[in-house]
Amino acid sequence: MEPATVAVVIPSWNSLDLLPRCLASVDRQEVDVELMVVDNGSADGSVAYLEREGVPHLSLPRNIGFAAAVNLGAARVSAAAILALNADTELAPGCVGALLGALAADPSLGGVQPRILQLEGEAADRPGLDAARLYSAGQALLADGRAIEEAAGEAQGPEHRRRHEIFGVCGAACLLRRQLFDQLGGYDESYFAFYEDVDLNLRARIAGWRFEYVPEAAVWHVGNASWSAGFTRPGAENARLVARNRLSTQVKFMPLRSAPRIVAVEAGALARAASQRRFWPTLKGKLAVAPRLPRLLRERRRLREQGDLARARRWLGVRADGG
Repeated sequence: MEPATVAVVIPSWNSLDLLPRCLASVDRQEVDVELMVVDNGSADGSVAYLEREGVPHLSLPRNIGFAAAVNLGAARVSAAAILALNADTELAPGCVGALLGALAADPSLGGVQPRILQLEGEAADRPGLDAARLYSAGQALLADGRAIEEAAGEAQGPEHRRRHEIFGVCGAACLLRRQLFDQLGGYDESYFAFYEDVDLNLRARIAGWRFEYVPEAAVWHVGNASWSAGFTRPGAENARLVARNRLSTQVKFMPLRSAPRIVAVEAGALARAASQRRFWPTLKGKLAVAPRLPRLLRERRRLREQGDLARARRWLGVRADGG
């Protein structure tokens, strides 16, 4: 893989207020990039802005979801590495070069993730890279198969400034090897949004790929900015999709002996959802898994036949930050 061949794919939905800063940060990188913005049916003037600025883009008539938008963007670029990037992010100087160097140095790596920092307030009030709170230092799996972002919302410590292997990469900002993306067929588009990155990480692990956290590369991230602007009840839609997609992912790879633990955890999730007035969307999401079961079980068998489920399961309960 040539270390200077990278495509930046940005799915965008009603992100006109965010895109200029994101695109400017891409333009400031020290390496040449192949850029593709995939607009998911925005109604806020985003497409007109992209056309006016001459930004390579694909304009869709409706929102087809994060997963499908990234897949479409990846199919329209040719670089050997794909940097999937949310529209509400900003790359720190040198970010792309550091990620590319790490990926090129180790052929066993399917992807690498930068240190993703919480972007809060105005730029003038922004803390330094080492003083900001973390959004993600990589993905981890809990013992029941739920995924979390390492150190989310925490202050940074020495452990967050060293490079190390992680279970998987956060979809908000991650550099993926083209070979991995093509081998796995990209993100599972049935997820629409949420947990599609967890699913990709699991399938990659099962196929034998590894992931690494590269803190020398840093990205600022608002988090759910477009999602909050696009839905009348973004919290309810989030709850429905997370409930559906999390359970779908667990069906694909969790051992059968974990079923009682998963049932207990999901019952607790329903109780919390009720206290947060999200019971019905959460229940609707869980029930939506039932008609998907035949396909999910076929996928589980296929993963077992073509790879080793133990490669993913060994990360259950393992925290890279020592928590």
